[in-house]
Amino acid sequence: MESYAQVLNYAIPFFLVLILIEWAIGYFKGMKVNRSFDTISSLSSGYTNAIKDVLGLSVVILSYKWMSENMALMQIESSVALYVIAFIGLDFAGYCGHRIEHSVNLFWNRHIVHHSSEEFNLACALRQSISSIFGIFFFLYIPMALLGVPAKVVAIVAPLHLFAQFWYHTRLIGKMGFLEHIIVTPSHHRVHHAINKEYLDKNFSQVFIVWDKWFGTFQEELEDVPPIYGVKRPSSTWNPILINFQHFWLLLKDALRTKSWKDKLRIWFMPTGWRPEDVQEKYPVFYVDNAYTQEKYDTSSTMPLRVWAWAQLLIHLALMLFMFNNIAVFDFTYILLYGAFLMVSIFSYSTLMDRHSLGSLTELVKVAFGLVLIYALNGWYGIDQHLAGGTYLVLGYFAVSFLVAVYYTHFSKGTVQAQDFDVRGAERVERREAIQEAVS
Repeated sequence: MESYAQVLNYAIPFFLVLILIEWAIGYFKGMKVNRSFDTISSLSSGYTNAIKDVLGLSVVILSYKWMSENMALMQIESSVALYVIAFIGLDFAGYCGHRIEHSVNLFWNRHIVHHSSEEFNLACALRQSISSIFGIFFFLYIPMALLGVPAKVVAIVAPLHLFAQFWYHTRLIGKMGFLEHIIVTPSHHRVHHAINKEYLDKNFSQVFIVWDKWFGTFQEELEDVPPIYGVKRPSSTWNPILINFQHFWLLLKDALRTKSWKDKLRIWFMPTGWRPEDVQEKYPVFYVDNAYTQEKYDTSSTMPLRVWAWAQLLIHLALMLFMFNNIAVFDFTYILLYGAFLMVSIFSYSTLMDRHSLGSLTELVKVAFGLVLIYALNGWYGIDQHLAGGTYLVLGYFAVSFLVAVYYTHFSKGTVQAQDFDVRGAERVERREAIQEAVS
């Protein structure tokens, strides 16, 4: 836990620098590769995933260490070849797990947040799940265990394999010649993130594109078919925590609403997007049938609100890194509460970005939570030892944050009222049909 936190101390600023470089290059090339709220939502999603991982909030059904110690049929001497085998094994397992997540209703919930951005840029690479609590794909690592790849080698290679999937989330790099036949390139991954019918559910590979070519899931990016990004059932929120559980919530409601007991059970394991007929007819949900009629989600904003949203992102980066660097100082219970506070706070400021009518209420919950922690610890997690008056700065931030939330929720134009998801879905179905009629 502590070692992973230290890795993130360097990885997160590195990723942020690359995102700024991409933004600058796009600006000078006349390409708008980022939208403020979308980028903030993506980075906030990365924060939530990092917090979950550092705190170890996952359940492993069968650990790789146990498998490698008890299932190995051979032992490979420590060498470069061992690390190569581990990398290839992780990549094959990644391809298989990725394909399963796209194919089964329940498992799609673990991955949908990564596809939820309607942009394609380096920031969206950081949209990672907090809903994948159970490590259910352990069986995909059995081949490596049989070959005797030690757990310590996998522990070293796994972060490298993960970070190697960051760079190709960009529209600024075209096709890359002979590398297109070997590794996953930006062109390949643009196809994977697209909702065009020509591209849907293609290119699942993570580093080596050969898996898609061998197993029939490869699709080249076509010059006359520009990719349209997002998911076919749009998330329509900037809140990364809501996005993580939207699909599960819809499955749960459908399972409760359908009259068929068979459908109540099988909905979880049917192909992604499947719904019982009786529920689909009575409770319509908006789908993007024609990618070219996509309406990108947006909310009304002003320059001050956008500046405040960026300030919130930077403040929470500082708070998160402070937690990572003091994780060994405090009792684990208090560290869990710190992580919970950050989650509540991210939920709050992204609710404000949505211009939701609950913006001030979520902020009130956040401030109350923070004040309880300050009272219990007689200050903000020992910050005064590192920064004179640090607790007062945190209190000042709480006050400003609450006042801003109240203003934009109750006094500034643009706040939307809470509506049922099904009502919004029906409205968007009507609007979609009107657009498609106009296009035809």
